[in-house]
Amino acid sequence: MMLQVYHSSFVDVEDITKACGCPLLPLKSHIKGPAPVSEQDSTDIVDEAITFFRANVFFRNFDIKSSADKLLIYLTFYINLALKRLEGCRTLAEGTKAIINLGLENVPVPGEHGFPFPGLFSQPQSEEEAELFRNYLKQIREETSGRLLSVAYRSNGTPNKWWLAFAKRKFMNVITP
Repeated sequence: MMLQVYHSSFVDVEDITKACGCPLLPLKSHIKGPAPVSEQDSTDIVDEAITFFRANVFFRNFDIKSSADKLLIYLTFYINLALKRLEGCRTLAEGTKAIINLGLENVPVPGEHGFPFPGLFSQPQSEEEAELFRNYLKQIREETSGRLLSVAYRSNGTPNKWWLAFAKRKFMNVITP
């Protein structure tokens, strides 16, 4: 029996703005950025990434069925990276500090040193497209970080071992910094 990865439900993204071949999908977010705002009671790509993470992180290959799957791959990698940063944090306060520091790091775009998936997204055709994509990635990373903290730590502020155990996984054989 062949197991399959979970794919994004955002397959009809024709009318969505794209940058570097990535749809700038709406987010349930109050964080400033280029992403359109979606309804608070709807599922967005961040919800999908967090929900599917613990299954998708085991895969070394990911069959891309839509451009939203590329974003799901990027977010799965980012969640893996964030969990690695949270691994040694024993309290929610320490975890929050680690996530804030991660958010302050440079966010590379395709074609720049440090972008984790060369060839997954097309290179920007202009400086404006590069900045639009960088700002979208910053916004979606910040939104993902906030939601990740709520599952990586219990309501009493202690680490959730059922989430932090996944920090040891290497997604698609990509080494996280």
